Amino acid sequence: MSLKGLTSFEVEERIRQGKINKNIDETDRPVWEIVKRNTFTFFNLIFAVIAILISLVQAWNQLIFLPIIVINTIVGIYQEIKAKRYLDQMTLLHAPQSTVIRNGQQEKIASDNLVEEDIIILKTGNQIVADARIVEGSIFVNESLLTGEADEIEKNVDDKLLSGSFVVSGEAKVILEKVGKDSYISKLTEQAKLVDHGEDSEMLRALNKLLKWVSFIILPIAVILFTQNYFVNHNTLQTSVVAMVAAVIGMIPEGLYLLTTIALTLSSVKLARNQVLLHNMKSIESLARVDVLCVDKTGTITEPRMSVEQVFVSPSSNIREAKFMSLLSDYISANTDDNDTMKAIREFMLAKGDLQNQMTGVKKIIPFSSKVKYSAVCFENESYLLGAPEIVLGKTYEKISSEINHLLEEGFRVLVLAGTKEKNYDQLNLGAYALGYVVLANPIRENAKSTFNYFAEQGVNIKVISGDNPQTVSAVAKRAGITGAERFIDANLLKTKEDLDQAVESYTVFGRVTPDQKHRLVQALKRKDHTVAMTGDGVNDILAMKSADCSIAMASGSDAATQVAQVVLLDSDFGHMTQVVTEGRRVVNNVQRSAILFLVKNLFSIILAIISAIFVFTYPLQASQLSLISLFTIGIPGFLLSLEENDKRIEKDFIKNVILKALPASLTEITAVLGVVIAGAAFKLTASEISTSAVILLAVVGFMILTKISAPLNRFKMGIIIFNIVGIIISGFMFNSLFSISKISLDSFVLVALLSLFSESLFRNFDSLLKKFFK
Repeated sequence: MSLKGLTSFEVEERIRQGKINKNIDETDRPVWEIVKRNTFTFFNLIFAVIAILISLVQAWNQLIFLPIIVINTIVGIYQEIKAKRYLDQMTLLHAPQSTVIRNGQQEKIASDNLVEEDIIILKTGNQIVADARIVEGSIFVNESLLTGEADEIEKNVDDKLLSGSFVVSGEAKVILEKVGKDSYISKLTEQAKLVDHGEDSEMLRALNKLLKWVSFIILPIAVILFTQNYFVNHNTLQTSVVAMVAAVIGMIPEGLYLLTTIALTLSSVKLARNQVLLHNMKSIESLARVDVLCVDKTGTITEPRMSVEQVFVSPSSNIREAKFMSLLSDYISANTDDNDTMKAIREFMLAKGDLQNQMTGVKKIIPFSSKVKYSAVCFENESYLLGAPEIVLGKTYEKISSEINHLLEEGFRVLVLAGTKEKNYDQLNLGAYALGYVVLANPIRENAKSTFNYFAEQGVNIKVISGDNPQTVSAVAKRAGITGAERFIDANLLKTKEDLDQAVESYTVFGRVTPDQKHRLVQALKRKDHTVAMTGDGVNDILAMKSADCSIAMASGSDAATQVAQVVLLDSDFGHMTQVVTEGRRVVNNVQRSAILFLVKNLFSIILAIISAIFVFTYPLQASQLSLISLFTIGIPGFLLSLEENDKRIEKDFIKNVILKALPASLTEITAVLGVVIAGAAFKLTASEISTSAVILLAVVGFMILTKISAPLNRFKMGIIIFNIVGIIISGFMFNSLFSISKISLDSFVLVALLSLFSESLFRNFDSLLKKFFK
């Protein structure tokens, strides 16, 4: 068949037929879906029903909550659409590219623009973006993303390739047979959508759980309160509806989910502007919770580039330097690998003018594989291998290790060129003998030391997992300032699950690690109850990245790694990791702090409604009054506090922490309001005096908890507290009829003053008691 590829006319024809490689993207929400998701929520439905009921009884001032709900919804939609458009642009700029042959010419285009029957060129590290068939060449592929198995499978002419797998080594021209929604990976993704519900982070799961609890109890309590007020207490229809509505509105954390979504969305945009692209918002929180970070040596600790420092003949070999250089030159010319190591050696040989190919009679070329740690060029009577000395030389390595040990201890990477008479291509390293060595170096990244110091200060343990010699990796890790870098082990010694479980707690540096072992090391860390992040840039990192709680890839790495990763460092600067962790901690800590404010009101309203129903008294608050309290003790301060820098370590168990910190204030509010209700009945205060006194007490306790969660106070936080105190006082006086605030008698004033003083002491005692009880 012709390998000139499709013509422009043929491409246009296939585009018209819809045979284009537009893949299903579950993260790409259309605008209408964003609008629908923010508008048609369960709680918005309840607010709509409440608005209708209030309108029917003509209690118009109780509709004050409605503009706030509308504004919340509009802001949520606007921010999410704005963020989506920006992130879409960033994603488009860094979309995966494919080398395609069209009109007889090679060109690079976005993989989404490929069409059926396009011929593309696949090389090491490329992800297979559509189902294809090889028409020229030979490659090894890894189908672990599809099957979970890390085996490297050889594919030759006419063999089928499944989309979602990736090229481990070799080069081939392939013709695309099934693209877009017809490809294997797209069908797999569509099926996964039906069962995959694990995309939410711990924080979002906790919030969803809270909202679910609230949604279960709202309707029963609402029915009970209305029945009690209207049929038992014989209140008017308007009074009964207003009391029931006040209780229901108090139970709904209307702004909390919105605040969380906006905080995560804005953080995604902020990080994108700093060259960090998130494939899902969950990763912000996941990385902020990480306590173990697994990194590779090359590309993370060191720069992705390599340089050859020297080559020399093995003292145990009897060949001359000229012969060795000739063999190395021929080997490099015949080898088809295009990885960083081969590029560095080719550049070195070219600079010396020694690159030539005089090899004839090549029987087989074995590309480099991270599984066997070498590549090879095979002839009829002899084969040559280039790779890790301890792997290539086998048992003879111990005899000649003194030739290179000093280089390994200095952090150099050493490869051996060896010869063998072995005929079995699967066991070429048996009986191989050293001819000479190639010494390579990776410069340490400039910001590596400061980045690893930051993680050490934050209590994050670093594990260096590399395919290189453990001595070399340990030396490099020491120079980068990684704590515990002197504790290293050769992964070849880790045979069992128990070995791995023990090693992950005992060692910092793991050398000679296979791709499958990387995956199993991450799993071992998770078994030890660690939250694990994994960085990677090559195809050998894929399985481990998929296993980790959060995966990070360098944009300069392989297509497959960047597609799998949750976080992509667009400029491949590992130093940006500190920004991601800091931003994640800011979001989670601030949302948790705001959640405490919301939950104080919700717990108070639920408990008060239940007590009101049990003891058959009219719910003492109105919806408009709760809107005033919510605005100045929850909504505005919660939003402003979410903007503050906050890099404290995240506490585990989101729900437990939030409830335990909110409960003392809720119990204090309950006690104070019940005190007003009981005293009001004793002193024959009017219903409006009781409700206004209750509002003042709620404001006092609200600012107590706001002050407590804002500690330690600074100018910014003091400014927030003072602004809201002034705001609620002015609003209460200027818009008293709107918020149902009435004048109170001297008796009521004295009662409020005494209960306010009592509340401060009560709040401290409740807080102390709960801390002791749940210690």
